[in-house]
Amino acid sequence: MHNSRTHIIPSLASDAPLPKAWPFEEAKKIAEHVGARAPEVPALLETGYGPSGLPHIGTFGEVARTTWVRQAFEALTGRPTRLLAFSDDMDALRKVPTNVPQQDLLAKHLGLPLTRVPDPFGEYESFAAHNNARLRQFLDGFGFDYEFASATDYYTSGTFDAALRRMLEVHDEVVATIIPTLGPERRATYSPVLPIHPETGQVMQVPIIKVDPDAGTVVWKDEAGKTFETSVFGGHAKMQWKADWAMRWYALGVDYEMSGKDLIDSVKLSSKICRILGKQPPAGLTYELFLDAQGQKISKSKGNGLSVEEWLHYGTPESLGQYMYQQPTRAKRLFFDVIPRATDDYLTLVQKAETQEPVDLMANPVWFIHGGTVRPEDTSPVSYTALLNLANVANADNPETLWKFLRRYDETLSPETHPYVDKLVRCALTYFQEQVYPNKVYRDPSETERKGLEDLAVALEKLPVHTSPGDVQDVVFEVGKRYFEKSELRSWFGCLYEVLLGQSEGPRFGIFASLFGLPETVALIRGALARPAAGTPQA
Repeated sequence: MHNSRTHIIPSLASDAPLPKAWPFEEAKKIAEHVGARAPEVPALLETGYGPSGLPHIGTFGEVARTTWVRQAFEALTGRPTRLLAFSDDMDALRKVPTNVPQQDLLAKHLGLPLTRVPDPFGEYESFAAHNNARLRQFLDGFGFDYEFASATDYYTSGTFDAALRRMLEVHDEVVATIIPTLGPERRATYSPVLPIHPETGQVMQVPIIKVDPDAGTVVWKDEAGKTFETSVFGGHAKMQWKADWAMRWYALGVDYEMSGKDLIDSVKLSSKICRILGKQPPAGLTYELFLDAQGQKISKSKGNGLSVEEWLHYGTPESLGQYMYQQPTRAKRLFFDVIPRATDDYLTLVQKAETQEPVDLMANPVWFIHGGTVRPEDTSPVSYTALLNLANVANADNPETLWKFLRRYDETLSPETHPYVDKLVRCALTYFQEQVYPNKVYRDPSETERKGLEDLAVALEKLPVHTSPGDVQDVVFEVGKRYFEKSELRSWFGCLYEVLLGQSEGPRFGIFASLFGLPETVALIRGALARPAAGTPQA
């Protein structure tokens, strides 16, 4: 992905129609929120990260999507922007993540701010510092332009002091807003202020006895009955998270922040608190959550779903961007099997972008993925799915095996002249070896399918070796129509994939046969028809 601000995002003409893309709809919200503010003042977009666990792909998705909204806003208005990636690293560690080492070490520090919890990896001064570094590393790796912000730094440096004093001034009104949403036990102790215990370092959830806005202090008792007067400044206290979110919006003047569906109620409460403090809450988008292979929400503490590193092991950065861009308000499975489709969707859209008019181009996901540019070199004349199927039928164990077929398809292709194709070759080969090969199951053809396959082998055998993929596809259709009604032709192609390739889906068969070679495809069909038994994993 290429989201660095090293180039200028072009602005739309004032009379130009709005591109039909969801980031532009979000950009309109920001423009309304900014209103008549001086045009040289940047609009502030924010993303949040809770470093209680390792960054996951959902964290990446929020930054990517916010970046695309930022890009649309700049094109729509010509106004400057900032993107703040804010880490809530002063939050307490409430539970031990299951996907990190030294579980017992972390368990001993439950209740402490994350910046005071030791790093179980032994690399940084705290667990928060480790996770913050991981966040910055993969955001930097994708070229995002952002400013990193640490809650601990903002609390201790005085950045939040004026907002914290304001929170004390409206303390009782904030409590009255939150209390109806809490259970009986939590109501008894609720305050938006969470003092840090001066002796244990714990983040305390205790009743506040007295609030003094002028002094900037709160009085409270710990479980042992000991009374303390604590300053809310200098990192000696933090806000409970819904109040903290609102306080941050108020203090920094945030114009836009998106959040997941699981935070709808929290957004409503934080928005009310922000208004109580004296400012309008930011505009935002509620996005749907990613689901793992079992349909469960992905979680940084569980480590389920896919990581960024796992995606990039099998796919390109652009394919990940394509997946994140599409339908953010719709729940989607996030597992290994989505990678081929996302890759092929991206390749199709890059080719489409080359002939689009500016307004249509600005509605194309690749315009966002590449930061307002078009990169026709980052594509391939051969789909990822076709490469997977070549690897399958050729039992490929190295890139050169696939390149042999690619050069037959187009003699101008080579790893040196087409590095992006080479990247796809290597990704597809790895995906095939680790995700497809171990799970392949072939089935026997029905009697009707067997007759159709025998006819197809004969028809392909009669074609010239260099018949175009389109003409090969026409032959496949014609043979299929002899044995299947038009409404059932999908079953014919399902037969080709399941009987010949051992999988439920595949590429356009004409392209596959042209890549693999017509004589080789005929041999593949006759080999499948001669196979004595199916229904077992490939030997």
